[in-house]
Amino acid sequence: MHPLLWTSVVSFLVVSTLPAQTKTIAERLGHPADSKLLIIHADDLAVAHSVDVATFDALEKGAISSASVMVPSPWITEVAAYAKAHPNADLGLHLTLTSEWETYRWGSVAPVDKVQSLLDSAGTFPRDEKVVAATAKPLEVEREIRAQIDRALALGIRPTHIDSHMGALFTTPELIATYVKVARDYRLPFLALRGDPHAAPQPPLTDKDVLLDAVIIAGPEVPRDQWKAFYLKSIANLKPGLTEIIVHLGRDDSELQAVTVNHEPYGSAWRQRDYDVVTSPEFKKALQDNHVILVTWKELQKLAQQP
Repeated sequence: MHPLLWTSVVSFLVVSTLPAQTKTIAERLGHPADSKLLIIHADDLAVAHSVDVATFDALEKGAISSASVMVPSPWITEVAAYAKAHPNADLGLHLTLTSEWETYRWGSVAPVDKVQSLLDSAGTFPRDEKVVAATAKPLEVEREIRAQIDRALALGIRPTHIDSHMGALFTTPELIATYVKVARDYRLPFLALRGDPHAAPQPPLTDKDVLLDAVIIAGPEVPRDQWKAFYLKSIANLKPGLTEIIVHLGRDDSELQAVTVNHEPYGSAWRQRDYDVVTSPEFKKALQDNHVILVTWKELQKLAQQP
């Protein structure tokens, strides 16, 4: 997940519109209308064993309420084994069209000859989501993300939602439309923000879509010595509605250092900091003191699937 995610989701926000619902999401989940609902969500599950270990631990401690899985990445079968052993775990799919690390690469789930516009000369996804925006054919994107969902299902993962690695699926109106179309075909809620009622719909959202009111993510602009303070302030400033905090968990060990070599943002030390914060007593106390209700995408999925 890179800074583009926030920019791209905001872009998604300002081109989305839908009629007002008679009940808030909080009310539909059985909470007071003005509740502060929060999903604490970890990206990039399956990218490395270190990421898996840290994320599984945080899920089991209740330090996070959700995670999403990168199906093309090498540790997917470890996640599948966890999913089978923990059927109540809230696991979505982090639909993947980029491969950002310098020496650690992956490619498509769909056959290479069916998704050539998505791959570079080495047969892997490009490192930059801007390349996806410029070169990916929507039909081939749809083919690939369907293949990722189908592989997850075949491995025994029952996804609760979908989102987009590095925001690649939020980079053009055509890719956003593809993302929403596929989500609806599989009856999965999808990461999107409640939009500007005066903006043109692109794509049109409906009152059946479950939309977030805010997304919070630490970016490279956050001072490294103020990491915990950033998250504690974010909790203190939560507004009523549905918010997702996106974190990136991992152990700062030799494996993850090798995976993220020469890439400090979202690297191994970054992921260790995120893990340390969400599992800290101070973070737990902040949630309690600010009367935050943790929710999952699995709960939202039930809302999205209601007739």
